[in-house]
Amino acid sequence: MNVKFKRGMSKILKSKTGATGMLVVIVVTFCALFAPGLAPYEPGKISPSEMMSPPVIWQSGESPVHLLGTDNLGRDIFSRIIYGSQISILVGICSMLLSGVIGITLGLLSGYYGGIVDSVIMRLADSFHSIPRILLAMVILTVSGPGVLTLIFVIGVTSWVTYARLIRSETLSIKQKEFVKAARTIGTSNICIIFKHILPNVMPSCIVVSTLSVANSIIVEATLSFLGLGIPPSIVSWGGMLSDGRTYLATNWWIATFPGLAITITVLGIMFLGNWVRDLLDPHNQLVI
Repeated sequence: MNVKFKRGMSKILKSKTGATGMLVVIVVTFCALFAPGLAPYEPGKISPSEMMSPPVIWQSGESPVHLLGTDNLGRDIFSRIIYGSQISILVGICSMLLSGVIGITLGLLSGYYGGIVDSVIMRLADSFHSIPRILLAMVILTVSGPGVLTLIFVIGVTSWVTYARLIRSETLSIKQKEFVKAARTIGTSNICIIFKHILPNVMPSCIVVSTLSVANSIIVEATLSFLGLGIPPSIVSWGGMLSDGRTYLATNWWIATFPGLAITITVLGIMFLGNWVRDLLDPHNQLVI
């Protein structure tokens, strides 16, 4: 295990995109886990005397230092970005796990059993795919109201189609392999074959899709929070910060710019890491160094 780990780390360090993506993911995760100790100010602390203070390089005199400035209520933007990483990571990972469980399970059942099971699951997938995910999420959140758990549920149940279709196609191929036929011959149950013999062989694809799914979920969360339908205003989120700063973009650009950069850098980092994992696990691709 140590040898494989060292080989993997050696390869990722040789890949510029892979190393950059891993660094971004580590930094964002570290900020999310240790936000109370890293943030210099309370994220919700309002200071009327420091409203719309510019970033530190534009500040002068004896005014309190705010690295990235303050917003329209005098709240420190740097602290709020650090705390906002908690929501992005939480929603991204939890919604990915939920959609992965649903999609992988349905994809395995559809590909293995075929027939009516396959038809029903694929028609259900087509139905979900035909409706824009953002629109469906907006409808559900408008009815149920904003909330972290609600948002995770909505993103999770609207993101499983990619998993299901990919895993179905791989299951159709793997179930024709000799080891699956041998397991069926000796009387192994279908459930055991699916989850003990087929599932481990489709896990590399699951890992790649899951990595990219986290980035997509962060974008969806930020979009819905920007529209006021995702995370409640009382909880710090990058999308909510963007929404607060859009009115002042022409005059106080830093209020919306820095949260937007945080979203962009985080999503790009996760996608870089996901693309590297895809190249590493796909035998038909060469890792670009």
